[in-house]
Amino acid sequence: MTRVIFLHGPPAAGKYTVGKELSSLTGITLFHNHLLVDLLMAIFPFGSPLFIHHRERIWLDVIGDAITAGTSLIFTFTPERTVSPEFPGSLAQRVEAAGGQITFVEITCANEELERRVESGVRTRFKKLNSLPLYRQLRDEGAFEYPPIASEFVVDSADLSAREAAIGIALALQLPRVTSA
Repeated sequence: MTRVIFLHGPPAAGKYTVGKELSSLTGITLFHNHLLVDLLMAIFPFGSPLFIHHRERIWLDVIGDAITAGTSLIFTFTPERTVSPEFPGSLAQRVEAAGGQITFVEITCANEELERRVESGVRTRFKKLNSLPLYRQLRDEGAFEYPPIASEFVVDSADLSAREAAIGIALALQLPRVTSA
């Protein structure tokens, strides 16, 4: 059965890094948030009506089509106020209608560690949030407030390496081709 592993959590929680390790362990394709966000930001300002419209439509279409084509995905997602609260449910319906299965996995991390990671220098490969003052401003303004997403598994990335977190996810979800650490 094709499936979507939906990794979600705050900025700098380690979704991309854990997703990359999980992809390496399982062979499941990683479709991380910034592939699309960076593309759209080249054309539309982040959060603009056209950015929001295209981001959600493309997420739904690409993931739905991948499932229809028999391709499982690991998808990374940062819950934030420019994404419609209905998106996770809409995606679940799209995946299930295409014959797939979706599993929500929350990646958590203490705020002190998130703040350390935001300015760690490793977040420059994509147009990721990499300014601590901006992170604090957005957080304090409620930019990351989003309805809770019910998750089948939760990983705290503060005390685990990305590989350890990925192994834990793979074992908990009984994913294929898991290797030992």
